[in-house]
Amino acid sequence: MTPLVHSDFGTGRHREASLIRHALGSVHDEVLVAGLAGGIGFMYFVFEYAGHPPMPTIVAQAHPQPWVQTALGRLHVPYEATRSAKPRWGRMCAALDDGRPVFCTVDRSRLPWHEGASEMAGADPYTVLVAGYEGPEGETLYVEDGADVPYRIAREEFGAAWTGHRKGHHQMVVPTGPATGEPDLDEAVATTAARLTGPVLGNQFDVNFGFSGMAKFAAQLRDTTTKTGWERRFGTPEAFRVGTGRLYACLEEEWTAPGATRPLYADFLDLAGRPAAASLLRESARYWSELAAMARTADPDSDAAARRALFDACAERVDRSLDLERRAVALL
Repeated sequence: MTPLVHSDFGTGRHREASLIRHALGSVHDEVLVAGLAGGIGFMYFVFEYAGHPPMPTIVAQAHPQPWVQTALGRLHVPYEATRSAKPRWGRMCAALDDGRPVFCTVDRSRLPWHEGASEMAGADPYTVLVAGYEGPEGETLYVEDGADVPYRIAREEFGAAWTGHRKGHHQMVVPTGPATGEPDLDEAVATTAARLTGPVLGNQFDVNFGFSGMAKFAAQLRDTTTKTGWERRFGTPEAFRVGTGRLYACLEEEWTAPGATRPLYADFLDLAGRPAAASLLRESARYWSELAAMARTADPDSDAAARRALFDACAERVDRSLDLERRAVALL
């Protein structure tokens, strides 16, 4: 058995930023880690699958660049990133024996403490932190994933979740030493600004990212005629319930910190010496949270007029946030 390689657990304001902070011995503030990892972003898609209601998805944090590697790179912390066809249990145990936690990318829906998560969640890379093991060959693992104590899980069960995220190819990221330089705040700020204003993927899907993604979201909320508008896509009670539930989750809970990650990133901008931009983002966060709250409290049996009123009110708040964030980025 190896003892737990760190003693801090639980989530502050952002789950993955907390994992990174703990893996590095809690010597960095969560605000700094989150900002260096990329902070805010915006991605908007509505996924449609046969037999399921439409699934709106907003990622309000930096995306799709991986938070762990990005944060470690800007902290100048050396790390080893590997992928393999099969789980490398020996390599994992060796890292833990050396006192180094192991970041793994898994299928969240296959972790027992995420029972009830949609199978579609497996398509998304979900990072957890292995912090210890029991048994001569690591038959039991201790995994940090946001709770105040690590989860205890059999190696085979964790392996199923690890293998389940097929695109991850059993990825492991292991910090290998102390920082070799000062945190690169300016690069982080510049990259975040570029992500909001310019291309992210370099293909036709860039219209769904950044400020163009926000404008597209507002336009589809207002659209009353085409099949991509919210009025037609979410015009049944089941679709409306799923759509409004997803808006709240995406802006306050999943792949974000509360307030669409804007308050957390505003605190980072204060650290980086950009207080005026930080103030504008805090104001923007208020509108994102208002939108989320309206969606959360919407009556799933709302009639057409009530749905239309909600969609228009949501679009108005997207407009206000978009204006504020454009002004904020201009100050960066």
